[in-house]
Amino acid sequence: MLRWLRAGVLTTVAVTALLYLVVANGAEEQIAAAGRTTTAIWHIGAAYDQAGAADTALKAVSRTGAIDLIGTSGDFANATARVSSHLTSATEGNAAGEQGLSHIQFVQGQLTTCVQSANTAILDGRPGLDRARDALDDEPEYDGGNPVPFTGGLKQSLMDLKALEADARDRQRSSGWRDPALLRSLFLGPLAVMLLLAGVTGRLIVHRFRRYPGPALVLAPLATASISIPMCTMNPPNVAIALPVLAAAGALGYLAYRPRLAEYRFPPSAPRARGGHTPGASTPRA
Repeated sequence: MLRWLRAGVLTTVAVTALLYLVVANGAEEQIAAAGRTTTAIWHIGAAYDQAGAADTALKAVSRTGAIDLIGTSGDFANATARVSSHLTSATEGNAAGEQGLSHIQFVQGQLTTCVQSANTAILDGRPGLDRARDALDDEPEYDGGNPVPFTGGLKQSLMDLKALEADARDRQRSSGWRDPALLRSLFLGPLAVMLLLAGVTGRLIVHRFRRYPGPALVLAPLATASISIPMCTMNPPNVAIALPVLAAAGALGYLAYRPRLAEYRFPPSAPRARGGHTPGASTPRA
């Protein structure tokens, strides 16, 4: 029974290592894609900040009342140029498919409209400046108390675009080889079997050998759990960490059974009676 239990423990460690390699290989592309989407979301957030800087620049020009003389200022031009640059960079990490691309193009169109309105404000005066600020700050339309995405100004549309990409990233992270339900069944199942085998082994050692289980029998499941449990999260362990830990778990599982198997195979020799006779041996007749 000890040999079968040891084989079961080593098999669960080997299965965990194999599953890790398969899942890590399949999830690598998804993790990389989610990383690109995270970068795109950062660029959209940076574009929102620059849109706020452009709005601040227009407010400063509006307070002077001399837009026909000083124009929209270099701060506005620099801020809108950075908004365009960030939107272009966000396109590379788009995770929302055709819908995401169409909305990015829509936001770029809003930016172009805002810049054109600001440029015409030099001729139109305050009305043109107000149109440019409205293109930045317009509130969204509402449907039953809920705002309708991409119906507001540039700043609101950037927020809607950021939320759209964030939802797409969440779906990206929880699909395929990163599906939490799939990962839990793949990694927690073998771990539960290993814990059961370790528990049966401990009971057998206590009741049949009158010994306490060695620390290796406890450390082997713990080492396996340190890889299996993180694999069910969004931050799986690196291969340079996972494989050595699982190799150590296999070695500990092997060493946990070795003393008891040696004791069973080579039991202590029975004490001999006085006179050199083994107890229970027949005495030769005279």
